[in-house]
Amino acid sequence: MPHVVAETWVPVSPETAFAVSQTTGETRLRWDPFIRHQHLIDAEAPAKGVRTYTRARVGPAMISEYVSYRPPTSVGMTMVRGPWFFAVFGGGWRFVPEQRAGVDGCRATWKYSYTIAPRWLRPVAEPIGQWVLGREIRTRIAAWARGCTDPEVVAAIEP
Repeated sequence: MPHVVAETWVPVSPETAFAVSQTTGETRLRWDPFIRHQHLIDAEAPAKGVRTYTRARVGPAMISEYVSYRPPTSVGMTMVRGPWFFAVFGGGWRFVPEQRAGVDGCRATWKYSYTIAPRWLRPVAEPIGQWVLGREIRTRIAAWARGCTDPEVVAAIEP
């Protein structure tokens, strides 16, 4: 199964990093360049088994389900319904404490795995998917890293 991975370091705790990654509404739109709209389906908070509706800025929509939710270390989701060109799509985000140059922080690794549908289209579409999804995940994790130090985003996650 093809996959794309992006990794970065941020000067915040895994707790903050995880919380920023799970923001919703206007706070999410402030940092996430991928999403036009997102909401939880029949739930007040994310958790394993909760479904999410997401519409991308470029148009496609997806319903995904949390298959794991382990604050502050990791979250995983899988597509329940989505664009016709994905037979399978899943994503996972991992947050690990890491010190760099004497500064406490967090290393974040994001990964998307996917399978193209229909099967006959895979030889052509998978390299395109690698390029498009690779660019998207790198852009998105860089935006998330900026969000982790954005005073408005951080203020929104504090109790």
